[in-house]
Amino acid sequence: MARCLRVPKEQGESVRSALMDAGLLDLGHRIGRDGDHILIPVLCSSFDGYEAEQAVLAENERRITDYRELLPKSMRESLPTSFDVIGDVVIVKLKDDVVKHKRKIGDAIGRTADARMVLLDTGVKGDMRVRDLTPIYGKGSTETVHRESGVSMAVDPATVYFNPRLATERLRIAALVEDGETVIDMFAGVAPFPLVICRHARPKAVYAIDMNPEAKRLMDINIKKGGCDRIFSILGDAREEIVKLPPADRVIMNLPQSAGDFLQDALRHMKKGGTVHLYSIHERSEAEREIGELVGRMHTMGLPCEINGIREMKSYSPTSAVYATDILRG
Repeated sequence: MARCLRVPKEQGESVRSALMDAGLLDLGHRIGRDGDHILIPVLCSSFDGYEAEQAVLAENERRITDYRELLPKSMRESLPTSFDVIGDVVIVKLKDDVVKHKRKIGDAIGRTADARMVLLDTGVKGDMRVRDLTPIYGKGSTETVHRESGVSMAVDPATVYFNPRLATERLRIAALVEDGETVIDMFAGVAPFPLVICRHARPKAVYAIDMNPEAKRLMDINIKKGGCDRIFSILGDAREEIVKLPPADRVIMNLPQSAGDFLQDALRHMKKGGTVHLYSIHERSEAEREIGELVGRMHTMGLPCEINGIREMKSYSPTSAVYATDILRG
């Protein structure tokens, strides 16, 4: 038995569309027919003057996985085709022309993505440059548990920077780490790079630095739960803390907005032949030139190094992207 509205056939499509817009259409059952009426499965007890009743309706065998199918066709061209999934939390960016429908969009995403919460991302804020997030579906804490590459980690995207789209990159770096290496992550966040490295490689030590107290709290939870006794968390400014550590074989610099400003600090504290993994934002037309000039400036400071590869990681704007650059210390 399913809850449904008995609606005259000629009014069926308008009522069905209104129910979909309101997020009250039961997608788990098919629409039924009874003479001159159709039976529309619903998630409410009444709607637009119609009272719900119980009827036998066939279950919908096709599970809708594209949230856009639950929304009016008129707005579909403006809807995002992808979003970030962190544990059971979804983070989505919306264009200005559909922001007014954020609750309906959040509900559609939440129902199709099996999310506990959907958060609207309106940019970054504060000195820690964390995302400015507003709940548009679900409620409760934004803290969640994210799983990737055999690692579970506590993450709160509202208080700590975290990019789930770097999962493949984290595995790539882990595969490069040789036995006994000393690794420094200058902007570690909740320590996803260190955790994946220690899961898939055998470094001597991984030092995870971050100046965000909330990041330090969460990385300590993750280190303890993961039993990672080779990861050492450090709260502080990367430029000040790196000089207190042993020389590194490998340095990770995942702070795309300003990592280049810290490159000389990383190179000064590296072993000869070591590698820096630098993540930075550039206009696509200028990326190779700007990265080349950055490395050239290091030479003038007496820090010989060379580029060992540049890759576009992900789009940042219509004309710019985040690039990953491997730099070898000479």
